[in-house]
Amino acid sequence: MISVGMLRDVWAFRGFIAASVKREFHTRYRNTQFGFLWTIIQPLSMITIYTLVFAEIMKPSLPGHDSRFAYSIYLCAGVLTWGFFSELLGRSVGIFVQNANLLKKISFPKLCLPLILTFSSLINYAIVMAIFIAFLVVSGNFPGLPVVAAIPVIAILVAFGIGLGILLGTINVFYRDVEQTMGIVLQFWFWLTPIVYANKTLPPFAAAFLKWNPMWSLINAMHTIFLDGRFPDWASLIYPGVLSIGLVYLGMFAFWRLSGEIVDEL
Repeated sequence: MISVGMLRDVWAFRGFIAASVKREFHTRYRNTQFGFLWTIIQPLSMITIYTLVFAEIMKPSLPGHDSRFAYSIYLCAGVLTWGFFSELLGRSVGIFVQNANLLKKISFPKLCLPLILTFSSLINYAIVMAIFIAFLVVSGNFPGLPVVAAIPVIAILVAFGIGLGILLGTINVFYRDVEQTMGIVLQFWFWLTPIVYANKTLPPFAAAFLKWNPMWSLINAMHTIFLDGRFPDWASLIYPGVLSIGLVYLGMFAFWRLSGEIVDEL
């Protein structure tokens, strides 16, 4: 489990974590002409395309909303948040295997790896969301004060993603099929979450079943904040919140029990 000694070891490597996050951004855009600007260009292109296609060409209706930007905002809030979650979870599952050489050559707390991934993904997501919020301001759809409610929602999302990621990442060291399976699971998971479609369009029995999906409540909360301009239903976040705490516990327990065997298995 998480002990004071474990946290002290990780804190002692805070410089290594910060340098690794910086290096990851540098590596991602190395040998490109625009470098860091790609972090802005890519999400800006996606928001522009969604706005042009859905607000000006297809003009799909969204139950309860008359704004021509409604579906674009709905789609962006869901897709951007899902992209952050899928990156966090998808990369966490293979984090120990993909860094096998580093773990064998350098002695450092293994928990630094998921932390580096989390901070790197969070910074990237913050940049993307800043661009999305700028779009909301320019288009006259800024939600106002409820936007601060996104912070606890994202905190639950991070705990859920990293807890499940550490659990599956530890198991993946011993059973490599986990990483391959996760790619397929994420594809199904995306369509079982109301990102592209509105949950109000689903039959009642399907909506009741899919509400057990923890991402359902988290994505709905982001829709409520950014599309409706309201604070989310906090009670709906209890289930994913409790589940996230449980997954963090399970992930750390599995890591604590198997940590000593990870390098040997790699």
